[in-house]
Amino acid sequence: MKKYISYFWVALVFWSGFSGLSFAHPWKKSVDFGLTVTQNSYSDNWAGGEVGNVSWMALANSVFEKKLSEILSSKTTAKFAFGQTHSQDQETKKWAKPTKSTDLLDIETLARFTLKTWVDPYLAFRFESQFLDASVPEVKRYFSPKKLTESVGVSRLFYKTENNEILSRLGFGLRQIITEDIVDTAMKKTEVNSTSDGGIESVSDVRLTLSDKISYTSKLSLYKALFFSESDKFKGTPEEDYWKEVDVNWENNISISISKYVVVSLFTQLLHDKEVSKKGRFKETLSLGLTYKLF
Repeated sequence: MKKYISYFWVALVFWSGFSGLSFAHPWKKSVDFGLTVTQNSYSDNWAGGEVGNVSWMALANSVFEKKLSEILSSKTTAKFAFGQTHSQDQETKKWAKPTKSTDLLDIETLARFTLKTWVDPYLAFRFESQFLDASVPEVKRYFSPKKLTESVGVSRLFYKTENNEILSRLGFGLRQIITEDIVDTAMKKTEVNSTSDGGIESVSDVRLTLSDKISYTSKLSLYKALFFSESDKFKGTPEEDYWKEVDVNWENNISISISKYVVVSLFTQLLHDKEVSKKGRFKETLSLGLTYKLF
C-alpha cells in the first residue's frame, strides 16, 4: 500500500509542474473559520438537578481549486473540527476534566482530466483521522486511527456554476487503516498496526447556494471491499463476511448567515460500517456561532 501512496505523490508533483505553464489559471480559494461556545451556570440553591457546563467547538474549512492545464484540474478540500464539553460535578460543583465532543481531520485531493467526453478520468487521495483518540483516557493517542484512500476511475460533472457544483465519480480504491493499539495501559505502551483492502468506490459531492444567505453541501461516499488483508483471521466466525458489506458515509450541512460574522449551521452524518457496528450511526450538530471568511 505504501508503494501506491508513493506513486500517487510522484504523480501529484508531476502535475504541479503544469501550473508554471503560460496557460495555467489562478487558484480559486475559499477558507473560513468558525467558533461556537455554549455556557450554562446555576446558583447553589438551584432546584432541579442541573449542573453547569461549557461547550465549545472550533472548525476550519478550505477549498483550493486550480486548472493546471487545458485538460487537467486539481481540487483540494480540507475540513478540521475539534470541540470539548466541560461539566460540573452535581454534588461537589467542581469542574471535571473536559470530554471530547467533536473531532475531525479530513483532507482530499482530486485530479480530473477534462477530456470533454461524457466522463472524465480522475485520481484521488483522501486522508481521514482525528486529533485525539480519547477512547482510553489514561493513554493519549494522537492522529489515530489514520485512513488513507487512493482511488482511480471516471467522474461526471452534472452541474457547474460559479457557486454550485454536482460531481459524481466511480472507481477502484485502495484503503489503508493505521491504528495505534494499546498493549499495556499501566505502562502506556502502544504499537502501530495496519490493515488494507481494495474495492469499488462511489463518491458524490453537492455544493449549492440556495440564496445569498443559505448554502448547502453534501457528500455521499460508498465503498464495497473486494479483498481484505485480514480476511483469514475472521474465517469461521460470525464476523467472517462483515468486511464485504458496503460502507456508507453521508454528510450534509446547511449554513444560514444571520449577519456577516454570525452563522447557524445544521450538520448531519450517517455512517454504516458493519465491522464497527451492526447498526447505522447518526450524528447531528446544530450550532450558532461566529465565522470568519479569509477568502
